[in-house]
Amino acid sequence: MKKVILISLILFLRFDIIQASYIQKKDSINFTDANDKKQGKWVIYNSMAHRPNYSDEQKVEEGIFMDGKRIGIWKEYYPNGVLKSRITYENGRPSGHAIMYHDNGKIKEEGLWQNSRWVGNYKLYYDNGQVQQEFNFNQNGRRDGEQKYYFENGQIMIEGNWSSGNESGIIKEYYENGDIREEKNFNNGSFDPETSKSYELKKTSSVKPTEEKTTTPPVIPQKTEKDNLGKQFTGEGYWKLYNINKQVSKEGTFSNFKLRDGKCFIYNDDGILTRIAVYKQGRYVGDAIIEEEK
Repeated sequence: MKKVILISLILFLRFDIIQASYIQKKDSINFTDANDKKQGKWVIYNSMAHRPNYSDEQKVEEGIFMDGKRIGIWKEYYPNGVLKSRITYENGRPSGHAIMYHDNGKIKEEGLWQNSRWVGNYKLYYDNGQVQQEFNFNQNGRRDGEQKYYFENGQIMIEGNWSSGNESGIIKEYYENGDIREEKNFNNGSFDPETSKSYELKKTSSVKPTEEKTTTPPVIPQKTEKDNLGKQFTGEGYWKLYNINKQVSKEGTFSNFKLRDGKCFIYNDDGILTRIAVYKQGRYVGDAIIEEEK
C-alpha cells in the first residue's frame, strides 16, 4: 500500500513539474504550443527572417501571436534599429491604425487599414516631416472627397475632389511659389480640355526648386515598350505605354522623351504592381496609392 501511495505521489509531482514548466514556457518569448502554433510575445531576429542588410542578431519584428495569428500592435525595424512601422493586427490581418516611418525616425505615412485597404483619412510625409499627400478614402478603399498634394516646402501642389476613385469637378494645380498653374475640369475621371485653363507664372519665385529624390524610378521608355496599338514611342505628346507583359508601364504627357505629367508603374519579378510614381512638371513628386481594380 505504501508503495502504491509513493508511486502515485511521484507521478503527481512529475505532472505538477511538467505543468509548471509548460506555464513558464507559455509566458516566455517565442513560445510554440503542442499544436505547433505560436503563442504570446514573439521577437523575430534576422537569423529567423533572413532579410538583407541585417545581421543575424538584429531584431526585425516584434509583437503578439494568438493561436499562430498576429494580434494587436506589431513593430518592425530598419537595419539601423530605427522603428519602421507600427501596424495593428486582428486575427492575423492588418486591421486598425497603421503608421510607417522614414529611416530617420520621422513619420512616412499613417492612416486606418481595414480589409486590405486604406479607409478614412490618410497622410503621406516627406522625410523632412512635411505632409506630401493628404487623402480621404471611402469604405471601399477608393479616394473620395477632398484630396491634396503638397510641395516639400509646404506649398499646396494639387487640390480638388474625387468621387469613388475618380477626379470630379475642378482640380487645381499650383506652381511652387503658390501661383495657380492649371484648372482641370473632370467628369467622373474624364478630362475635359475644352473647359480647362492654364496660367503662366505671374511672379518670380524665391523658392528653391525641390531636388529630385534619389528614389525616382527611371522614366526613359525601353525599346520593348509600345502603345496599345503597337506604335513605336516618339517621345512627344500623350502616351500610354505597355511593357512586354502587356501591363501599363508609363502614362502621361511626354516632351523630348521625358515624362512631364503622368505616372510610372513599377512591377516586381512576378509581375505584381508594387509602386506608382507620380510626375508633375517633369519632376517626381511622390507615389500614388495603389487602389483596387474597378
